[in-house]
Amino acid sequence: MLKVGLTGGIASGKSAVGEMFAALGAHVAQADRIAHQLMRPGEAVYNEVVRHFGRAILNPDGSVNRSELAKLVFGSEPSGVEQDNRASGDAIPSRVAELNRIVHPAVLRAQEEWMQAIGRSDPNAVAIVEAALIIEAGATKQFDRLVVVTCSEEQRVARFAARQKVDLETARQEVARRMGAQMPESEKAKIADFVIDNSGSLEDTQEQTKNVWQHIRRS
Repeated sequence: MLKVGLTGGIASGKSAVGEMFAALGAHVAQADRIAHQLMRPGEAVYNEVVRHFGRAILNPDGSVNRSELAKLVFGSEPSGVEQDNRASGDAIPSRVAELNRIVHPAVLRAQEEWMQAIGRSDPNAVAIVEAALIIEAGATKQFDRLVVVTCSEEQRVARFAARQKVDLETARQEVARRMGAQMPESEKAKIADFVIDNSGSLEDTQEQTKNVWQHIRRS
């Protein structure tokens, strides 16, 4: 079995490329979905996140309000309990590292368990994990190959705006805030075995993905 990491900056098109790989025959898992499962009420990661960040991040049903958590984690306008301790209009410093220390180890373990299960069922499989912070989390050693998806800054902002249903200026500020917690794509590309430029048409991205897949299968 070959283990492949698929990464890139926010709104670069990682998920779209992951779907293309799946259509070509790869087994694909998303680290973000794994993290969602680990933060369900009753899970150990959920308990630690709530203990660390407070119950202000919870919905009435006890589930994690990811929007409120993002405000605390990435740094934004004060909200919830934080606002009581800050002057109006002050920004909340980024707490990405704090969240990552709680979530990343559990996600990495779950990823490895998933890939091992795929390998047991199909020794010739290609198992791909899509994750934004593979390099930042020091997880490159988990994989035999690394694929980085890139795109232009304007496309990133436009895609984020469309996905979150916000205006371009709001999207630009949020993208800048979140990209600040990630390694620049140009630096990720230097580490990658393969780079897929998702700045062009869907057909162009599909062709690049197909070419990378052929190289991976030959491995």
